[in-house]
Amino acid sequence: MDAIDHKILPELRRDGRISNVALAERVSLPPSACLRRVQELERTGVILGYRVVTSPERVGRGFAAYVMVGLSSHTKAAQEGFERAVAVAPEVVECHNIAGAFEYLLRVESADLSEYKRFHTEVLGTQSHVNAITSCIVMETPKDERAT
Repeated sequence: MDAIDHKILPELRRDGRISNVALAERVSLPPSACLRRVQELERTGVILGYRVVTSPERVGRGFAAYVMVGLSSHTKAAQEGFERAVAVAPEVVECHNIAGAFEYLLRVESADLSEYKRFHTEVLGTQSHVNAITSCIVMETPKDERAT
């Protein structure tokens, strides 16, 4: 990657639907050269994909929490079992295996606190190797650069 690629990526992060002509103009390239660079970034796996950003409130997911989960067993089977459980839970929008006092950090989105409590009890609470759950409720998000 060179300086031009490093100009292209933030533009695509800001607007993944930008036209090639507009992108080329913003990064000072001819459109054909810009298109080749974007295609190469996709081909080499630098760009993994494009996504839609929705309004959590408008899709019934206005409640968000980051949840730290500790496991009582650190075996591969325990981790795989936990990961399978959260993979099928629609409330879990991110799952990270982390280092530190907990094994996992989840971003959980639901309609409201009662729906989160149901997830906490019926999904996390039924996993046999889960021995610690700490929830951090999101009150406001003044910055989120994952997608805008």
